[in-house]
Amino acid sequence: MRVAMHLTLAASRKEPLAEMVARIRQAFLDAGLAEPAIRFTLVDSALRKGAPVDRVLKRYPEMERFLTFRVLIPGSQGESRMLSNSETGEAAEYSTILAIAAGVPRSYPLSGVWLHFHAPVFGERLIGLPKMGNSMPGVIVTDNRWVTGRQRALWVYTVVEAELEDKKLPPNPEPVDRVIKALGKVKRTDQLHLSAPSGGIVGSIPPANAEAVKAIVADYRERLNEVVERADLPHELPPSAEIRLQNARVTAGPRKPALEAAFKPMGYGCRGGSGVFHLTRRTSGNLTVELYLDVGTWSHAVSAMFMVQGAGFKGSLAIPPSRQEHPRGQYPIGDAAQWQKIVENLAAMVRELDRSFVPEIEQAAGPTPAWYRPSS
Repeated sequence: MRVAMHLTLAASRKEPLAEMVARIRQAFLDAGLAEPAIRFTLVDSALRKGAPVDRVLKRYPEMERFLTFRVLIPGSQGESRMLSNSETGEAAEYSTILAIAAGVPRSYPLSGVWLHFHAPVFGERLIGLPKMGNSMPGVIVTDNRWVTGRQRALWVYTVVEAELEDKKLPPNPEPVDRVIKALGKVKRTDQLHLSAPSGGIVGSIPPANAEAVKAIVADYRERLNEVVERADLPHELPPSAEIRLQNARVTAGPRKPALEAAFKPMGYGCRGGSGVFHLTRRTSGNLTVELYLDVGTWSHAVSAMFMVQGAGFKGSLAIPPSRQEHPRGQYPIGDAAQWQKIVENLAAMVRELDRSFVPEIEQAAGPTPAWYRPSS
């Protein structure tokens, strides 16, 4: 079976887009590959007067053959005006693409720029890939307008052939690894599984097992209050409505030390620190157990999601930090002392779910390949 790897790399807005484009192309050439094929999508802004696509066409009239209208988000109404060769693959001059990138965003304030660099060694187009649609492997860079300014992202897709009984995934071809190394630090790696033509996920657990997992998750969601009582939370925390205002300007300081102290003895590693934390461990059946914490993406409050993931399935439960709270609610973090109590309550909840929920999911799901890792 084919397994796609989605690698997220560091991408700084301080680096001009044209310099990043040139750096990606040079990485292909330095790896001994031929000139990469570049697919592009340049999305117009909502402004009609002085629209960026019109500016591009005035300067580069040869790009008019790529002018098209397309619905960007499935199910949404209205088409977006753009210059794109993503469907046809018809080549444009690299020098023109580079010059347009050099004008983003000052001369050409496009609402979206998507560039895809491909070489055959990366693999064939992946039909049914969930993460980015029916995408081709290779290097993808995006530069999009957002309310806080331009948003830059850099991804690499690779594909390997694996068997369910393999202990590890095979390595990438050497030129692919050379390109990745030249592009910088990999921040996150996700394994993506292909949607099967008949439904479901290629390489996933049998449908009957997946239904059994869903039933267990539904049962635990229904009986969550009972699970909270069994967890015997060590601290009685006041309802969030009572302390939200008094904790409005209170901060807890560094939050990772308390998490590591509570969860490391339970076998969990901890990563994150900028608004979210991921605490993960592996089971003997190769499942990945994760506690996902949002600790202030939008506010100084915590919400918690407990997940068990295997090949082609995920069972998740929102868990509360106290007996009084709704599991999906956000609880004010407050000062360091209150954060410590929250962490100890969450650890008690996870300890109970590790004892009951996780083994039930593992038994219902059946074997998962040893190489399976949802993210790292």
